[in-house]
Amino acid sequence: MNTLKKQNWKDKLYEIIYEADTPAGKIFDVVLLIFILASIALVMLESVSWIDSKYHNALYIGEWTVTILFSIEYIARVITVKKPTKYIFSFYGVIDFLSTIPMYLSFFFVGGHALVALRALRLLRIFRVLKLARYLGASNQLASAIKASRAKISVFLFAVIIASIIFGTLMYLVEGEEHGFTNIPKSVYWCIVTLTTVGFGDIAPETPLGQFIATIIMIMGYGIIAVPTGIVSAEFTRKVNNEEKNNNAEPEKIHLNSQSCRNCLATRHKDEAEYCYNCGHNLHID
Repeated sequence: MNTLKKQNWKDKLYEIIYEADTPAGKIFDVVLLIFILASIALVMLESVSWIDSKYHNALYIGEWTVTILFSIEYIARVITVKKPTKYIFSFYGVIDFLSTIPMYLSFFFVGGHALVALRALRLLRIFRVLKLARYLGASNQLASAIKASRAKISVFLFAVIIASIIFGTLMYLVEGEEHGFTNIPKSVYWCIVTLTTVGFGDIAPETPLGQFIATIIMIMGYGIIAVPTGIVSAEFTRKVNNEEKNNNAEPEKIHLNSQSCRNCLATRHKDEAEYCYNCGHNLHID
């Protein structure tokens, strides 16, 4: 009887922690995100000297409160899965661990608690809460378009580097050391900064010829920024058009949920799925 009660307790806790489709699971994930944002805000506020000097104790207590809650959550995630190592060494498991230990490290390393900012990575869980995974298909198409365009982009970047070396050397000869262009590498650096329209302003041409050359580089910069975008956009459009041609019939819509397999932690199962597509484990808890 005790074993059965313990198992039921673990089952219920598992559903709350790992399932975003249930009401309790949604509430848990939303509350978790709120605490993550709160912990990041605490670290940011502590970095402001006058706020830290005035509210140091309150900020310190707040950080430890959040850390303890995250520690309890991490332990709960470990004990509710059938294979704890699956979670511990998973992507989210590593992120959860790294976002929990910084405050403990502050006992051994000065300033180690600043690593609490790693908790921002835990915001990736918002993909489960809001079910943004449905939009990952478009991101995969974009990644594929960038990969297909890598040869053209590489040639383009090579041409930009050559142009930067040529114009940088020319500016070194025109302006000289007296105007801040002390060497060719520094002149090339100025050319790249100008070409990308960043313009730090640490070096500036002073001679009429140098200013004329700088004007040409600035105008070229607008075109250079647009070229990679055009290359990727054209490739992306081509891939989308090809997919539309290959899919004349409307594809069957597959509804996926956030149900997580307790055995291997695989997610994104079909709504009607009874068993895990990855390990074959029964998805439903008896």
